[in-house]
Formats: sequence, structure tokens, C-alpha cells
Amino acid sequence: MSRKAKELGALAVSKIKTAGMHFVGGVDGLAIQGLESGARTWILRVMVGGKRRDMGLGGYPDVTLAGARDAARIARDKIRNGIDPIEEGRAARSALAASRASAMTFEQCALAYIAVKEAEWANAKHGQQWRNTLDTYAYPVVGKLLVRDVVQTHVLRILEPLWTTKTETATRLRGRIESVLDWATVRGYREGDNPARWKGHLDKLLAMPSKIKNIEHLAALPYVDIGAFWIDLQQQEGMGALALQFAILTAARSGEVRGASWNEIDLVEKTWKIPASRMKMKREHKVPLSDEAIKLLNGLVHIAGTDLLFPNNKGTALSDMTLTAVIRRMGRTGQVTPHGFRSTFRDWASERTNYPRDVCEMALAHAIGDKVEAAYRRGDLIEKRTRLMRDWAKFINIAPAVGDNVIKFKTA
Repeated sequence: MSRKAKELGALAVSKIKTAGMHFVGGVDGLAIQGLESGARTWILRVMVGGKRRDMGLGGYPDVTLAGARDAARIARDKIRNGIDPIEEGRAARSALAASRASAMTFEQCALAYIAVKEAEWANAKHGQQWRNTLDTYAYPVVGKLLVRDVVQTHVLRILEPLWTTKTETATRLRGRIESVLDWATVRGYREGDNPARWKGHLDKLLAMPSKIKNIEHLAALPYVDIGAFWIDLQQQEGMGALALQFAILTAARSGEVRGASWNEIDLVEKTWKIPASRMKMKREHKVPLSDEAIKLLNGLVHIAGTDLLFPNNKGTALSDMTLTAVIRRMGRTGQVTPHGFRSTFRDWASERTNYPRDVCEMALAHAIGDKVEAAYRRGDLIEKRTRLMRDWAKFINIAPAVGDNVIKFKTA
């Protein structure tokens, strides 16, 4: 049986300066180890599973003599109970490292999700809307919070102030938070149910959006006024005015017109073929061009260095505010929007023509019927839509006589 070390006091331990192991007594195997650098550290020498092991207990004097003896007693108790304190410590450190590696804040997860999904979104504006709403409403509450700690209370704190005052924004924000949390769950950054889910959860805590929101449609010009507007528009200068004319003649969306390029136009066939990548429904859309639209295109100058129909002075696409600015210069702010002319076209087609509904809806690149019906309807009704767009162009040029006996010309 080995001789027990003499039990040293705190003062005696403080005087140990030499390198090597110095057993201090009080607990079997406890020693202070002097290093060549002059530093000192606590070591507990024990037998674990029939093998001698040296277990570190921390540096001196950060760990005092009393603290080292307490730690040594705890370690020996674990060994007697069949626990290896050294392996237990390694496992704890490994778990801590894994926890830190999987620790992501909500904001970090949101930015990572946007970076992944942005490539499939129709335009950069959509990604910016995500960033703006999350930055304005979500990040102040949960941005710096670990995503695994986000709970229902946090989600309600974000949504409740907006739910009845900015309902449309709030509903989109809820969906965005839900998507971020779903992504974080799949990536292993959180567990459990999604506190932002609607069905069977938040629908029990918040009012149905359809019951409280006031739907505000984009301002649209009555179709009987389109002729007078058209005359005024043709007197406006700039690429924005030309783009707005083309948008009205084709009943196309502003973004589709602003991104239109010459390689999409067939002047012989008189069609504009918009690729699926630029369409809201992600399906290629062929637009028949009326003689008026062809005349407009023939009057454009093909600018070197860009293939766009309506480039700005830098050769890039017009901004979404350029067409709005044209309307503002015409003194029509609040009366009409670029997108509203699609409603003008649709109202005219319904009330002043006998074209079938499907023809009118397809002219607007809207989905026709359900999936079963769409599977059987593979044609694009191009011949009927050609006649429809021809009649629309004619109506634009004669409409003032229908809606008003006085045609207003812009003063020179």
C-alpha cells in the first residue's frame, strides 16, 4: 500500500515553484504540477478501468487548493460509481462545441434562407420586400434570438400590432417567418412545431384576414376614358411613355414590358414571345401584336449595347417607377396605375365584346380553370386573341367618341 502524501496548506502550496508533480495530500492522487514556463496546474492521478489516468482540474491560482480538493473528491466519487470523469468531460465539451456550431440567430437563418431561395423568385424586388418586412417588424423582436428559442409569444408580439391595421403586410410577414422557421428546422437549428404556422394554430388566436382587411384594388381607368387618355399619352416624351403605350396595347404587366427584348419580338409573325422565366405563372406567353403595337415598335431605335425594347439612358431596364412617373406628369396620380390598365382592358372585353371568358383571361396570361381543365386545354387561342387585341387597339383610338363628345388635346 502506497504511503499517503503529507497534507499541505495553502501557504505551502503557494511556495511550490519547481517543475514536476508535487502531491499535496487531502485527497489521494491530488498534485500541483509545475511547468517549465513557471505556470502551475492541478492534476488528479487516478485508476480508471485498471489504467492510470491523469485528470486536469484547472490552473493555479485560479483554482484554489480548496477548490482543487473539492473537484478531486467529486471525481473520485464518480469513479466509485462507475463513471469515467475524463470521458464525461470530453463528452460535455463535444456537446458544447456541437451546440455552438448549431446555434443560429433568427436573423442569420432568415438571411441564409433568402440567399437560397432568391434565385427562384421572379425579380429582385421580391427579395427586397422580404428583407424590408423582416428588418422592420421581425428583427427588433427575434433577430438576435437563437432561432431554436423562438416561440409563439415572440410571433404574436410581432404580428398582433399589425394584424388589424396592416393586415396584408402582417399576413405576408407571418408566412415569411413560418418559412424561415421551417428552413431552420430542416437544417437542424431548431426542433418542434412551427409557432408561426396558421392552420390549427394561429388561426385560433388571430382574426381571419379576409374578415378584417379592406381590399384596395389598384386604380384603373374606366374603359370609356381610355381614348382621351391615349391621346394625351401619345404627346408625352420619353422611353417611359413609349413603354406605357406598349403595355396598354398588349395588356401586359409592367415588369414584362420593362424587361422586353428584341429577340422576343417577331415583326413578321407579329408576336411577342415572353419566356417563362419572366412570367408570373412561369409559363411562356405569346402575345399577338396589333398593327398599332407594330407601328410603335417600328418607331423605336435599336440602341447599341442593349437588346431591351425600352432601356433607360444607361442601357438597363426602366425602374418600376418610371411608368408611374409618366402618369404623374399627366396629372393622373391616384386615378390610374400602370397595372390598372389590365383591369381597363378586362372590363372593356367583358362589357363591350362577345369574346369568350377564356380568350380574355388568356390574353392577360391568367390561369384557365383547374388543373384538369388546363391539362386538356393545350392551345393558346392565338387566332382569337389576335382579333381581340386588334379590336382593343381600335377601341383605344375611337373611345373618346363613346365616353365623351369632347376630345381634350394637350396645349402646345
